[in-house]
Amino acid sequence: MAGVFKIIALILFLASIPTTASADQLGDVVNGQIRSSPGTVTLYAKNLQTGKAFSVKGNEPVRTASTIKLAIMAECYAEAANGNLNLSEKLRVTEDEKVSGSGIVQDLSAGDELPVRDLVDLMIVLSDNTATNLILNRIGGNAVNARMKQLGLEQTRVMRKILGDGKNLKPTPSGITKEGAKPENKKWGIGRSSPEEMVALLEKLYRGELVSKAASDEMLEILKRQRDRNGIGRDMKDVVIASKSGALDHLRSDVGIVYSKPGPIAMAITVEDIPEVNWTSDNPGLLIIARLSEILTDGLASP
Repeated sequence: MAGVFKIIALILFLASIPTTASADQLGDVVNGQIRSSPGTVTLYAKNLQTGKAFSVKGNEPVRTASTIKLAIMAECYAEAANGNLNLSEKLRVTEDEKVSGSGIVQDLSAGDELPVRDLVDLMIVLSDNTATNLILNRIGGNAVNARMKQLGLEQTRVMRKILGDGKNLKPTPSGITKEGAKPENKKWGIGRSSPEEMVALLEKLYRGELVSKAASDEMLEILKRQRDRNGIGRDMKDVVIASKSGALDHLRSDVGIVYSKPGPIAMAITVEDIPEVNWTSDNPGLLIIARLSEILTDGLASP
């Protein structure tokens, strides 16, 4: 019953937001939500048709968790375009490379071989950690970082491969990049970016500028197959969303494009310093991301 009241309250709250809110109005609503929520929120959102944007410390660096997999996917398609990688090339699953956490490749038989294209799909759609590490073995995190620098993204960097948790936890980090080897970068975990740079990547995809129009379209289709819908667009109905989420014990993050009727809204939201460890869909970080995604979509709607 309490859940019903929460939903009703949210509907009434969202109904009070002008669909063409001014920057001040949108700021008041967003900051009101942030003040009432646990954790530290950074975000950036942009209407890709009008250019109208909104930021809360959007240029500040954040831990990416699994949202860094968007950059890894981009490098795979770039290497395929320049002939350094065949997306049909098969990579072998080994016992040593299995890591726990999200994904299903950890449960496959050692010796199984999967095409890079399928591993990319699993890396994004199921956020598969083992698939991610197999891909990083093949292309190298340094290549991802070089690509991001070439794109003018100075914050977005892969630091290392994924350690996993539980039974398949790797006690020692591996696949450490040049950036990840710097002592000051250990705190970022597997990756670092900023909300603004994640939205910049999404905008390049939307405009067909990431590798090529065909490659951008294919990557967007993968993002649209995302299985984790607990953050951006959680309560939106009949709306196409292309997204990638990330999660750590005290962090939730989501980046994506909401293809709303008033126009496509790209956004990146990170909630850090969440007090409780909660791996359910009702994690407070996920709930605030869901609320903010609706507020930002409505607030940045085309006039």
